[in-house]
Amino acid sequence: MSTSVRLVIWTLATALVALPVVGVLCGWFAVNRWPVTQLIVQAPFRHVGVEQLRALIWPYLGRGFLALNLDQVEHVVAALPWVASVEVSRRWPDTLFLRVHERMPVARWNNAQLVSRHGVLFSVPHVARYSWLPNLCGPEGDMSDVFDFYLHARHVLLGTPLKLVGLGLSDRGSWTLRTASGARIMLGERKLAAARLHRFVGVYAQVSAGHRVRFVYADLRYTNGFAMKWLPVAPVSAGHPHSQTRFP
Repeated sequence: MSTSVRLVIWTLATALVALPVVGVLCGWFAVNRWPVTQLIVQAPFRHVGVEQLRALIWPYLGRGFLALNLDQVEHVVAALPWVASVEVSRRWPDTLFLRVHERMPVARWNNAQLVSRHGVLFSVPHVARYSWLPNLCGPEGDMSDVFDFYLHARHVLLGTPLKLVGLGLSDRGSWTLRTASGARIMLGERKLAAARLHRFVGVYAQVSAGHRVRFVYADLRYTNGFAMKWLPVAPVSAGHPHSQTRFP
């Protein structure tokens, strides 16, 4: 083999070894090239704020455009309790774009956590601030069943003056509803609860027509009917024509 041929082969071999090293070095120097200087966030901003996101993402923004780890950014943002999902992308030459979807709470769970409209349980500080949300109670492992029945019961009560503000499932599997007026509706065991509620709603307008006051509770755990207790009507004093009727 001639000397010139050997020289060509040695040169090619050296180049093949050197190219990966050069590539690594170029990649190393490119880490800080084209730094990300712009952050664009698209979100409802009901519970997640721009400053909160900026502080969370700031450690990642000093890296180069190509070196920015989008998976890491997505992970830290998705870990926020109010974030349902997040989409992260680059926009050349220096912009990081986030689209954040927030959770929408529709109920509380055991007065300790919140439930999103998709039935996802999540924890936030100061749950007591959301006391205006219906409270669902039950054994920890039954949250999904309680939430599903809450949605069903709320739908059944549409069109009636009864507003559902609470629902409970006992350890023995018995359902109880609570309305905005403070009344309790006892439905009993799971397999009969839905049918009993439908039956009650079907005759509620007729039953309540003769009463001037609201009911305290309704017990639907009867085979062929139900029992109701109504607030008593206090009599008006005959000697005071301007006196008002008072309810306990």
